[in-house]
Amino acid sequence: MNVIMLHGGAGSTGVEQKLMEYAVKSKSGSALDSVCNAVVLMENDPCFNAGTGSCMRLDGSIQMDAAVMTSKGFGSVMAIENVKNPVLVARAVMERSPHLIMAGDGAEKFAHLLGFEKYDPSTERAAKRRENDISMILSRKIDSYNKMMETVDISKFVDTVGAVARVNGEFAAAVSTGGAPPMLRGRVGDSPVPGAGIFCGENGAVVATGVGEEIIKNMLCISIYNEIGRESLSKIVMKNISRFRYHAGVIAISNEEYFAYSNTDMSYAALEF
Repeated sequence: MNVIMLHGGAGSTGVEQKLMEYAVKSKSGSALDSVCNAVVLMENDPCFNAGTGSCMRLDGSIQMDAAVMTSKGFGSVMAIENVKNPVLVARAVMERSPHLIMAGDGAEKFAHLLGFEKYDPSTERAAKRRENDISMILSRKIDSYNKMMETVDISKFVDTVGAVARVNGEFAAAVSTGGAPPMLRGRVGDSPVPGAGIFCGENGAVVATGVGEEIIKNMLCISIYNEIGRESLSKIVMKNISRFRYHAGVIAISNEEYFAYSNTDMSYAALEF
């Protein structure tokens, strides 16, 4: 049985039907194509925090992270700007370069060299959110990044989007994000970090969403992956998320199961095909 799972990010609500429609459109002959197709659809939809829906940094820039992973390869981009679909650039890093990770202006130049068009993902919603972030920081006299993260209201933005799939016995995972505001320029979250926001191997695939700093500290996805087969996937996922003080969510798939769980709102959909 083939399966694809999508999530709309920590903080997403009411988009389950849209995610199911995207799952139907995304299913493909390979696990990697399926997850990339799904994430592209979410990157193109401004209601998600990825691609066109990405958040602005405090300096007004939009820097995005994305990654893809199979049991045979990995590719990611960090803090990339001026592209429409960072997940496709991450796939190109995996398939068309000798590297695993590319960042910043180097990743952008690589993308444009390969023919990805220059694209400005800025939206009025992103600009308004940035204004609110700056006002909040000034009014509360926030003087550290940790204090900023403690003030984040997850209900006001949607975090990382992601997909995992099992197709013809092969696994794949893909993630993309416009970040978790308020953000400093150059900040990189968990999404493009293998083992933190994404992991895939011969036994399954896992992607995460939530406060990236905490997900990285806990290496959430590989922690879950390494326990696959020891007990039910649901118990593994919930046990690993229970230790989080900030928002976190996961979708995970193994040879026998698939499961989604979050300690906050997280819309998701699963399709068997």
